[in-house]
Amino acid sequence: MTLGPETSYRVRGGAPLHGTVFVQGAKNAALKMIAASLLTANGHTVLRNVPAIEDVRRAVELAEAVGAVVEFHEPERTLVVDASNLTSPVLPAEIARRFRSSVLFVPALLHRFGEAVIEGVGGCNLGNRNLDFHYRGFARLGAIVDEGESVIRIKAGKLQGAHLYLDTPSHTGTENLIMAASLAPGKTIIDNTAQEPEVLDVIAFLTKMGARITGGGTGFITVHGVDELTAVEHTVMADRIDAGVFAMAAAITGGELNLVGASLEHFGVVRWKLEQMGVEFATNGAVVSVRMDRPLRPINVITSPYPGFATDLQSPIMAVACLADGASYIRETIFDGRYLLVGELTKMGAKVEMDGSAVIVHGPSPFHGAEVVAHDLRTGIALVLAGLAAEGETLVTPAYPIDRGHAAIAQRFNSLGADITAVPADA
Repeated sequence: MTLGPETSYRVRGGAPLHGTVFVQGAKNAALKMIAASLLTANGHTVLRNVPAIEDVRRAVELAEAVGAVVEFHEPERTLVVDASNLTSPVLPAEIARRFRSSVLFVPALLHRFGEAVIEGVGGCNLGNRNLDFHYRGFARLGAIVDEGESVIRIKAGKLQGAHLYLDTPSHTGTENLIMAASLAPGKTIIDNTAQEPEVLDVIAFLTKMGARITGGGTGFITVHGVDELTAVEHTVMADRIDAGVFAMAAAITGGELNLVGASLEHFGVVRWKLEQMGVEFATNGAVVSVRMDRPLRPINVITSPYPGFATDLQSPIMAVACLADGASYIRETIFDGRYLLVGELTKMGAKVEMDGSAVIVHGPSPFHGAEVVAHDLRTGIALVLAGLAAEGETLVTPAYPIDRGHAAIAQRFNSLGADITAVPADA
């Protein structure tokens, strides 16, 4: 179901969550794989465990806009891509503007057309996380980048292997340059690469397609260019951010959940921080159980690249910390736009103060329902969590940012005992 921008989520809080939830496929792996599937004209790519989220639907629209034939079977969470006849190197503004990951389609377009044109670059408003290092990387591989007011043109007669360095270990930057390098003749070395599990999953997918990539997970990746890639079948890994959100939902409501498909290894520091707060984890095969049956304890969190505390879970843990007994300190080091949540939690009764680049959460301050704004995906899902623990009714508007990253959020939470309804924004 596609919710328009004029939809809100109404959350009636107060009930502990119990039951079993299926963790969705990883957004940050699936989007890259959809783009990578356009690197080959040989055969049909089949991706399984693809999350039915708005960002994936935008990626499908972009793939179709350049001429790929895509079937997304949402009930089966399976995507089939036939990229044998691409028709255009232009990523149109009306899709690209709503979708920051448009830049991921550049490597395929460069290899297939010798150029890529991005009209109007968009996505989440996260401060100064710009895309320069993507373009600098393409330039090092031999492309010519021409940035206009609202259009970016990238041209390449033939890319060539080179030595690349990333200023920060960005996962999109890492994956994008690996994709570009996989068909560029010669050897490409990429220094200071991201080590997220999703990056390794994308490397596994490209390797199946025939790419020659070594060094995944070491921070130093070598790619030997090959002549062509072939379509393959691949199952997308589970989404550790989705899993982390449900773990925090158990924590904030004092409930007990079984997360099917989650991996505690992929939680990294998030697991230890939740345990410090009093959350109990147990693993049983591919199921992680999460239980919270005591008062929450305060914590200190500093976000950092994997395996550090994931920036995408900083907003949700801020919401959880509001109910902890004492002062929690949270410092964001990756995206400077993450603190828009503070004002929204304050509307719900939280006592949160900004201290330079850190936030101090004074708890416990129980939440009460309010009308709040989902400025972006992570703020949105954090406000849903706060609403689950609040007395009364919380209206989170708009719903769209949340649906960008989490599939069927109302249905999945309601099956655990929550009360969340999608309503028209003015209701």
